[in-house]
Amino acid sequence: MLPTSLPNLKISPDNRYLLTENGTPFFWLGDTAWELIHRLDKEESLHYLQDRADKGFNVVQAVILAELDGLTDPNALGDLPLIEQDPLKPNESYFTYVDFLVDEAAKRGIYMGLLPTWGDKYNKAWGVGPEVFTPENAFAYGEYLGRRYSDVSNIIWIMGGDRLPANTEDYQIVCQMSLGIRRGGAKQLMTMHPKGGNIASGIYGKESWLEVDMFQSYHMKGCREYRFTKRALAAVPKRPVIDGEPGYENIPNFLNKIHRNRLDAYDVRRAAYWNMLSGAAGHTYGCNEIWQMFRPGKTPLHGAEMPWFQAMDLPGSRQMGYMKSFFDRLPWQRLRSAPEFLGGFNWKTAGYIVAMVDGHRKFALTYSPAGRRIRANLQLLESREIVAFWFEPATNKITAVSEKIEPRLTTFKPRNLTAESPDRLLLVIDKSLFAALDIEF
Repeated sequence: MLPTSLPNLKISPDNRYLLTENGTPFFWLGDTAWELIHRLDKEESLHYLQDRADKGFNVVQAVILAELDGLTDPNALGDLPLIEQDPLKPNESYFTYVDFLVDEAAKRGIYMGLLPTWGDKYNKAWGVGPEVFTPENAFAYGEYLGRRYSDVSNIIWIMGGDRLPANTEDYQIVCQMSLGIRRGGAKQLMTMHPKGGNIASGIYGKESWLEVDMFQSYHMKGCREYRFTKRALAAVPKRPVIDGEPGYENIPNFLNKIHRNRLDAYDVRRAAYWNMLSGAAGHTYGCNEIWQMFRPGKTPLHGAEMPWFQAMDLPGSRQMGYMKSFFDRLPWQRLRSAPEFLGGFNWKTAGYIVAMVDGHRKFALTYSPAGRRIRANLQLLESREIVAFWFEPATNKITAVSEKIEPRLTTFKPRNLTAESPDRLLLVIDKSLFAALDIEF
């Protein structure tokens, strides 16, 4: 039995965000480390986990039966996950290492978003495979995982693995694996990672095991990720929503795979704030070199060009920590999408502005990705006196607004924009709430 040093997670009463079992709102900040279990040894994995914890990440998404030859290429400790590629014959040595990683993550305040398998193990479609699952052995494999990790609090189960079901059998494999996990005694939250451009609830929305909705947006510049969040939030029943695989930092733009045209820190920031300011319950960051844990000697995928341990220092991951830290200073879970907060025409392009207003009408957040001025309808707030601040997502810098704030409609104009830092987050807040929160800016 593994230690359970982190509180269990649950769904909020309004089904919009996550809570710890003691009632504290949980801002999901994840990283896609799909090949962590497969490619890193113990020392390397501890280095990676500590780096992510230091930057503010509290979820790491990794795959047990990994995508990149995960059934035939041993992990860094020399073990394969299955004996004779049989889901009914898990290799104890391999799963002892999974135990180790889950435990070490907990020590650092990190929940493991565990994928029992990548999707090519039941629907090859592309990649390596082989397909080894049937509905029957998927249930048994899930039951094994459920028994092994039934008492472990820092796990979130992520089904699917970058696939859509090609037929009824594929659909049943995913469902039976999830039901097996439950039969084994595991009660942790469960979601599903679909193929790019899809939302989990659009496939498995009628299944009770799907407790958190997840989508995968596209690896491209300015794909307007807010569209997916809004669509997911319109699904019935309502669930918390996460972009489980956005465009990766340093990946070639899938619309134009010239390696010099890569997604950068600004691209991953914009996706994150577009999602959060549309109602997401958190966000997952990704980096091209880190998801595959690339190093010299391995085949680079999608133009990977530096070792994973160097890619950890790319600026986007640190800026995700800035975002989480900013939101955690506020009662962000009270925010609701409020396009009516914005005056003027809002072009649905790379500069599309998103806004949210507190359900108690005491503060509002607005994100302007291209530095466009914000015309704010302050009548939506109930306050005798409003104060306002600009937050710079690239630098973590916060400055007080210099404009005079009118009681009805005020235009806020961002200043000191640069090519590396063209985006701004505007906070307008009731002065008494600001004082009560004791926010240090």
